[in-house]
Amino acid sequence: MTSAAEGMGDRRLEAEGELSMARLAFDDGDRRHAAEHIANALVCDPTLPDAHELLSALTAGADDRLDLFPVEQPAFLGSVVARAHVLAADGDYAEALALLVSAQCHQLSGRWADVPWVLDPALAGRVAPDDLRTLGMRLLQALPDVVPQDVRPAVQPYLALVRTASSVHPRHSGVLWVTSVLARRMERWDEALSMALRAEKAAPSLQSAVAVAYAYRSLKRWDDAERAFQRALEHDPGNAAVETDIAELLDRSGRAADGLAWVERVLERDPFQENAFPTACGMRFRRDRDVRHLVALGDYLRDHPGNVHADAVLTVWSQSTYWLGPLPSPGESVINVLSQLMESERTPQHGTLSVSAPEPPSALMAFARTVDDFTVTIEDVPAPDPRLAVPEVFESGPVRSVGRRVWRYEGTEARPAVEPPSPEAARALQDIAQQSWPHLLAAYDHAVRLSGLSLDDLLAVAVHPPAPRDAAAWPGWIRSVQAWACLGITHHRADEPWIGSERRAVLTDLAYGPEDWLTEAGLLGLITTAWVSPETRADVAELVGWRFIAAMQANKTRAVTILDSLALLTLATPDMNPDVRALASDVLTPPSTGQAADAGEPGAPEPKRRWWRRRRKGA
Repeated sequence: MTSAAEGMGDRRLEAEGELSMARLAFDDGDRRHAAEHIANALVCDPTLPDAHELLSALTAGADDRLDLFPVEQPAFLGSVVARAHVLAADGDYAEALALLVSAQCHQLSGRWADVPWVLDPALAGRVAPDDLRTLGMRLLQALPDVVPQDVRPAVQPYLALVRTASSVHPRHSGVLWVTSVLARRMERWDEALSMALRAEKAAPSLQSAVAVAYAYRSLKRWDDAERAFQRALEHDPGNAAVETDIAELLDRSGRAADGLAWVERVLERDPFQENAFPTACGMRFRRDRDVRHLVALGDYLRDHPGNVHADAVLTVWSQSTYWLGPLPSPGESVINVLSQLMESERTPQHGTLSVSAPEPPSALMAFARTVDDFTVTIEDVPAPDPRLAVPEVFESGPVRSVGRRVWRYEGTEARPAVEPPSPEAARALQDIAQQSWPHLLAAYDHAVRLSGLSLDDLLAVAVHPPAPRDAAAWPGWIRSVQAWACLGITHHRADEPWIGSERRAVLTDLAYGPEDWLTEAGLLGLITTAWVSPETRADVAELVGWRFIAAMQANKTRAVTILDSLALLTLATPDMNPDVRALASDVLTPPSTGQAADAGEPGAPEPKRRWWRRRRKGA
């Protein structure tokens, strides 16, 4: 189904313009063109009274009235909607509603049903209850579990229709069930429960019992919801979807161990059951924060890309974990000072700032791009020198040399070592860097958009980032640009075998080069590759693990501002050495409590720095 003029100007004005063209064609006797313009007007404004009036004038008594609005595939959205109104005028309400529901599924926010004949309470008695149930189920398949606020006005006429139908057909379980589910998704939970209980009383079934359970769950009446799910199992013993629902209910109500036991019983029968396996992976990750559970879920999702539940579970837990979803905030002293400056009522535009030791060039760039005419001086260069690549400081490890470098130092000042990117590359990164990713598998897939850029451009844009829309957003913006640039590098010559590939070499150079935010971005590129390509995991785990150990060694004598972030990346790496993983967990463990933090959980406070106190002097 296609639509016209989407995303353009004022929709009412566009509809009136189309209607003017329709009147001219109608007056000239060109009914075909008049119909096309009316259909366009209805797409722009489905509720415009003048459009409906002209539609009635065009089709009243005409033998070809339906032929004017064909719906052969691919159908034009306006023709579908106009044909529905013509059918309703002929009294064929079931078919008319079916077309409106088709339009609704195509464009959820369109107010296709907000018209007098649908809003007429008498309609509920003009359509067979079985037809209403079928149409309601079709609409529910397209709607998210909680209808977004901007979509609710478009859905409200359907809820009003089935609500009225539940009074007209008070014993029809199907209509009552549809009303319950639709009301629940509109967050009308009391009504949802009332309708579900009536449906179960009218005709006890698996479907009605589940509707009752979902309504109780929305009201957080956990025990009642559990009993309703148990009733559902009486209708269909061993139903894995219901058993998984019980597991999730128990987990949400604070009985995580009982919930996990439920899904594990399902997995004893079917180790990769489509509902239970994703849920079990999420519960296990919540229990011990071990990324191997999410990696297993990612592997499953690659083999079962159509499993919406698996994708949703992976998204939920990735969004709760730094680097798998959101990027952690930087912690350098210049960024802390920058935050204070931006929070002040009057932001200074010039001054001096003295920093005790060199900080990542990307952090200094973010500071310089945000405030004008500030002089930053470096007091000292402690050992090991953060300006040097890791192999130049430590002899151990899998990397013996670093080839490509994107920063060059002149004393303590870092400058880009590459020329600016092409305008095309800058625009591509400016577009994609505004977006986040639900999980690393999706990030990798989305970054294929950058595969047409040259390697030189991807490296250049990391140190010559395009400007963000908000000047105050430079720190987070630079991190996003660099992350996406490295994700783009993961697609460079992707047909090359991993060991010996140029993409591996470049990402490793970034990770093992001078200490910078690009160290983190390079590691992210390596880790993402390991998530999508199991054959690379042992190699990537070694590269990430050794880079983290090098940072730990450096931290013995100086502050490593990216240490916490490297620990988070280490914990996000598939097949990481258990001892290295434990060391990374220790880095993120506040010493005052002795208890491991929820490593990488954005909802928790930022990890605290423990073994150093950075000196800084503000402007």
